[in-house]
Amino acid sequence: MGTKTVDETGAATQADEEAAGAAAADGADTAQGAAEETGRAPEAGEGTDSGEAKDAETAGEAGPSGVGQGAGAVVSAGLGIVSLTGGWIGTVASARQSLIGQLETSSSSDVATMIDKGYGDAWHATALWGGLFALAALIVGVVVLARPAFGAPGRPQAPWIKSVAWAGVALGVIGLLLAVLKYTDVLLGLPSTS
Repeated sequence: MGTKTVDETGAATQADEEAAGAAAADGADTAQGAAEETGRAPEAGEGTDSGEAKDAETAGEAGPSGVGQGAGAVVSAGLGIVSLTGGWIGTVASARQSLIGQLETSSSSDVATMIDKGYGDAWHATALWGGLFALAALIVGVVVLARPAFGAPGRPQAPWIKSVAWAGVALGVIGLLLAVLKYTDVLLGLPSTS
């Protein structure tokens, strides 16, 4: 009986080894078939599910991240806010123009000339710089919104990037309109001296 048990155990062990070898061959055939479909060689320990997951990860890493577009959208909105609230460049330009106006007028000049040179030119300089910031906000916002048309196809732009870029465009349009109205003295023009 001892010999028979050994033989049965040996036979059982040999059958288990054959079954394990057949399962491994089936797994290799499945991985090979998946590899032929994707056009790449299977890696060690790679099945069909892990191969598809790695392909998806590789495709996600290869595309653009959108960091530049997000930064452009934020810059556009920031420039739009500066165009409405004013920046230090506009303040310095206004003060400079006011000083030039005071130097160009004499004490014998009439009041209209003193107001125009001292304050009107400074007001126009502020409006000009506000308009330049608004125009820059408008251009940057439009470029960010148009960028996906020239980028990688099938990769949509993040919704927050679109929202911030549209905010920059809207602020740019409002700032540009206000700058034109201020520069042409339609909005808050100089007081009449007569």
